[in-house]
Amino acid sequence: MNNETPLSTTDKYNGLAVISKTEERLDRLRRRAGFYLAPLAFGVVFLLTRGRLTPEGNRLSAVMACVIILWLTESIPLPVTAMLGTCLCIGLGIADARTTLAPFADPIIFLFIGGFILAQAMMIHRLDRRFALAILSLRWANGNQARLLAAFGGITAVASMWVSNSAATAMMMPIALGILRAIGDMRLTNHDLSKTTGKLPKGSFSTGMMLMVAFSASVGGISTPIGTPTNLIGIGLIKKLTGMDINFFQWMTIGMPLCAVMYGVLFVLLYRLHREKTPGNTDISHAQLQQYLQKERMSLGGWTQGQINTLIAFGVAVALWITPGLLAIILGKEHALFKLVSENLHEGMVALIAACILFILPTDRRQGKFTITWQEAVQIDWGTILLMGGGMSLGGLLFSTGVATAIGEGITNFTGAQSLWGLTAVSIALAIIVSETTSNVASSNMVIPVVIALAGAADVNPIPPALGACLGASYGFMLPVSTPPNAIVYGTGLVSIPKMVRAGFIFDLCGFSIIWLYLR
Repeated sequence: MNNETPLSTTDKYNGLAVISKTEERLDRLRRRAGFYLAPLAFGVVFLLTRGRLTPEGNRLSAVMACVIILWLTESIPLPVTAMLGTCLCIGLGIADARTTLAPFADPIIFLFIGGFILAQAMMIHRLDRRFALAILSLRWANGNQARLLAAFGGITAVASMWVSNSAATAMMMPIALGILRAIGDMRLTNHDLSKTTGKLPKGSFSTGMMLMVAFSASVGGISTPIGTPTNLIGIGLIKKLTGMDINFFQWMTIGMPLCAVMYGVLFVLLYRLHREKTPGNTDISHAQLQQYLQKERMSLGGWTQGQINTLIAFGVAVALWITPGLLAIILGKEHALFKLVSENLHEGMVALIAACILFILPTDRRQGKFTITWQEAVQIDWGTILLMGGGMSLGGLLFSTGVATAIGEGITNFTGAQSLWGLTAVSIALAIIVSETTSNVASSNMVIPVVIALAGAADVNPIPPALGACLGASYGFMLPVSTPPNAIVYGTGLVSIPKMVRAGFIFDLCGFSIIWLYLR
């Protein structure tokens, strides 16, 4: 589950993020500017749209201008901005409280809550780390550059399908740094890892490893609905604004092949950009890799009851999530059993069932301990949940007041894009550009309602542009502020801004092309 509440580079991502004084000064300036620009934008847009929109649309457009500025500058926490926007909508009479606040209780919100609790249990019991070490221990994950790069990227992407991109990166980062330290020790101690210095080798391959961990976490997140909040926001907005319901299995049929293609391109790109000229300096034998991994496995110890219980809850959730899709393939959508299951087995309910299992399965019957406690469960990121509710609320009001339609017509006239695939290209590009400067969650909340309205103004199918915007919002690879995984790897000191920008820019272009061609 991707828990991508946007954080700036001044935040500490698991103690790893470090920024220069210049970047910190610019970041403070950006945040401070938002306090002045937001009310200014409110007033300017209110005056410019007066008489051109309905009274409610006029006030909402001013509120949205203020909210977007605050999202881009991060002057106040993004969830607070979302709540502020909904409060202004009620206070200014744009809509009543029941209408405005209803999206905060949407069933997708409960999919978030249950999925977050499940991911929390996986991290508490270190089940995610056990999986990662087990896969790295396979012989195919040999120690040469290409295989190490492919193994780390692949494992991170798979982990990111079920836990947050940030959590997947944070989980894999210590393992990657350990391998890099082993490589550095091998260089300095004549291939004897019993003598260690603990120094990280700074070089092209180390940079490639760090970028692979960060980028593959974002790529893996597109595979499942719970892989990133962006997916759930897209699914929720598409259902709310177009009436089309995309279930868990249907999203996986879209996301997993796309993830596989993107990962293949990512591996080739980073390997070509960051392989060492002298492979012997960065290769580590299978035996040496196993020596390191064995030490890490010993630190985990044997399987605990908590890990077993979490695995049971996780398996139940996945099985129930994909059941409706499998029944549709096997029995057909007209079969009575498929209709019964699809109507009553909502993804949000499944997530809550899995979460409840964690509270029921004991880890120690005598002491009355269970897999997760309420104190641990409430540590999930409520900010992302509030941000999603606020985004869905504002997105719905954009349509009901006619603001989204007006914006769509304006973009259509400006770009000249009228065809379905022209609009899809504009949607993908807009989402990618916005996600470079603000969070993926905020990007999807801003862009998806607009592109759906844009498609409506052009009288074309809104689903491809909406999906393009949703997937494009997961692409933000050029800067540390683009995503939390980027900030995490930048904080290691092994990735410079120019190298991140170079790889990220090329991958952004590749991602745009892949998403557009795939949706066609």
